[in-house]
Amino acid sequence: MVITSVITLILIIIHRKEGTKLGRKRTNFETSLAMNNASYMFYFNRLKELALSMFEWKNLPDSCDERFLELALFDCGQALFFKDEAKGYLALRCTVNGGFNVYNIPIKRRAYAVNGYHNNLTDKDSVIIYNNYLRLNSVDAMRLYAMRLWEYDCIIDVNARAQKTPVLLHCSENERLSVLNAYKEFDGNSPVIYADRNLDLKNFDVLKTDAPYIADKLYTLKTQIWNEALTYLGISNLNIQKKERLVADEVVRNQGGTIASRYSRLNSRRMAAEAINKMFGLDIEVNFRQDYISRSEERRVGKECRS
Repeated sequence: MVITSVITLILIIIHRKEGTKLGRKRTNFETSLAMNNASYMFYFNRLKELALSMFEWKNLPDSCDERFLELALFDCGQALFFKDEAKGYLALRCTVNGGFNVYNIPIKRRAYAVNGYHNNLTDKDSVIIYNNYLRLNSVDAMRLYAMRLWEYDCIIDVNARAQKTPVLLHCSENERLSVLNAYKEFDGNSPVIYADRNLDLKNFDVLKTDAPYIADKLYTLKTQIWNEALTYLGISNLNIQKKERLVADEVVRNQGGTIASRYSRLNSRRMAAEAINKMFGLDIEVNFRQDYISRSEERRVGKECRS
């Protein structure tokens, strides 16, 4: 049954590709589906890039890839640091094989890679790096925010297109061609529309499907969702919607939730770095990348630019 379903799916994809090669136009559904997928992936990839670039690992061995390490934490919620006899220090994805200590930390763990590499290790020769205190990944939260942002984007687009104010023309079949020609003149911004003398206007109705413009309010809501995602990641943002200028105290207090959101993931990485340094005699350090510059630094940069 599974094989049959897979074959059917492949045939559908081939059929669609062949139809495209033969010059078949995309249906409205296919165009809408492509736009929806593109919009969702746009927001998901933006949030994923921000999440991957938040932390700075210092003194990490050259054999360890910082990007891959953060990618493993983002997708899987954990990574394993150990020393391979041939390859040196590695930080790879891992699975647990069972057995826990008193703090629910797995005793047996298995590192693996897509090229077939695998290594069975224990808590005596490896350290698990967790993404946060809950030991969960970040990809699920980013998918949720990306889906919400995509949905609001779609609503905004629909509401904006509705401002074209399409009209419903109601007439008899005999007058359909005349009405169609008149609408073409209307759609072409013709200053004057000429109608046949025999056109019966009594049987000619126009229904305007006016839609209220709320795209600006929806965009404000989408901005709030985006700022909420940044707050979740611990990235500084201004999630206060206020027309007046904010005072310094309001800005500082507003960043409290943002800074607090950093602690879980940052401290999890620092705990792992401390355990790694103790086990292997290294000097690894993890910090949150500075996402803004101070007033003094801003003035210094400004002076250098002017000079």
